[in-house]
Amino acid sequence: MKTRNQPIEAVSPKQWIAVIGAILGAFMAILDISITNASLQDIQGGLSATLDEGAWISTAYLVAEIVVIPMTGWLSQVFGLRRYLVWNAAIFIVASMLCGLAWSLPAMIAFRVVQGFTGGVLIPLAVNVILTQLPKSRHPLGMTLFSIAASLAPCLGPTIGGWLTVNFSWPLVFYINLVPGLLLIALVTKGLDDVPGRPELLQHGDWWGIGSLAAALGSLTVILEEGVRKDWFESDLIAGLAVLCVASLAAFLFIELRNPKPFINIRLLARRNFLFVSLASTVFGFGIYGSVFILPLFLAQIGRLDASQIGSILLWAGLPQLAVLPFMPGLVRRFDNRFLASLGMVLFGISAMMNSTLTKDWAHDQFLWSQVVRAVGQTLIITPLNSLAFGGLEGSEVGSGSGLFNMLRNLGGSVGIGTLGATLALRYHLHFTRLAEATSRFSVAAQDGLAVAAATGRRFPLGAVYKAMNRESFVMAYGDCFFLIGTLFFLGALLIFAVKPLAGPKTEVVGH
Repeated sequence: MKTRNQPIEAVSPKQWIAVIGAILGAFMAILDISITNASLQDIQGGLSATLDEGAWISTAYLVAEIVVIPMTGWLSQVFGLRRYLVWNAAIFIVASMLCGLAWSLPAMIAFRVVQGFTGGVLIPLAVNVILTQLPKSRHPLGMTLFSIAASLAPCLGPTIGGWLTVNFSWPLVFYINLVPGLLLIALVTKGLDDVPGRPELLQHGDWWGIGSLAAALGSLTVILEEGVRKDWFESDLIAGLAVLCVASLAAFLFIELRNPKPFINIRLLARRNFLFVSLASTVFGFGIYGSVFILPLFLAQIGRLDASQIGSILLWAGLPQLAVLPFMPGLVRRFDNRFLASLGMVLFGISAMMNSTLTKDWAHDQFLWSQVVRAVGQTLIITPLNSLAFGGLEGSEVGSGSGLFNMLRNLGGSVGIGTLGATLALRYHLHFTRLAEATSRFSVAAQDGLAVAAATGRRFPLGAVYKAMNRESFVMAYGDCFFLIGTLFFLGALLIFAVKPLAGPKTEVVGH
């Protein structure tokens, strides 16, 4: 337990206005990663798109977001923090409106790319504003507020999107960004000073490094998102992107390690704490975005639930966090962050293991407690992880550190979605093969069924048997996916124990 050593510094209303505005931007950007998940079928129908084509609605946003996140620290220096935040928020609002008005799939994809490029900026800049506008003793409280954005948004996204789609129409999924976007602009304009940018940095920009990283991250994200649908390396597109990804990543590492002024400081990953915490954050991204992907898929395919019903179940991964989050600043100050984060990882893993035993009859009541356990675990993870990651960074390193940390979390989400999609397909085929071997027409059970059918003059329901086998194979495959998530989170808890405790003065909350 930590002890009291110094009082908490005061924070002006103007500083809090800036922090709240930046966090609102992060919430809005993270929400848009998953807000289309429960509504994707309706959007596809409205745009006359197939399932494979419609998948690019989510992929386009995620690719653009992951590509821009690591560049954000450098670009905020070029244009000035307040100006860069405001202009990206304004373009994000316009792109959101255009997504709702999209007249074709190519138009939707183009607008989602613009959304991703501008939304991705809002996530790391929220961390930047917290760490630069608040005194160090207030960082735990600021990072707790950021936790609300990073933890609740992926859970609330499908809930809000599903409710809007069922009760109104799918364009509202995008129009909903208008009000918070305008509020964000007002708060940031009021709270942040307009510090002049440094456009001269563009003349000596690390353009080869930026280009090679963009190519590597963009191609990797498309591979992970589209690999399952295109049968991985059987597709010329996936094979070509894999070559591009490896070559671009190698070029990026070579360029950045030789450049005296790289646009992102990858040497931070050579620090033990930052490396292990970033890896743990990658596991967290895998689990949180992977769960938001796989659970709605199960509820729609097996449970036959609509978007609103799916959203009401996912909501229970978010609501309990509101009860725990107010206690996080005090917990972070009084307990070792490594203990809190590893405990959260274990709880998240337990919740996934609870779901690994699901059956075809699972719906709201059966998922309730696992969602509550996940919510508590999720809340205990992100604030301590952020504190451990940024606690040892100097002011000049915050931009690169925030970009790397948030990029790896979102990249973990992309890896999670791709891996779970592949796992679902592979395990389905495995379980179906085993069930087919056990229930072939030459098996004892089938022979008995045929004999009874012949004696009673009824037809043996082979179609019903096949349908049941198909359904049960998928159910077991979904259970395997949750088991994989649980296993990774238990390993993630071990990663956190490899982190050294942070040095520095201990503080205790004496008032807000």
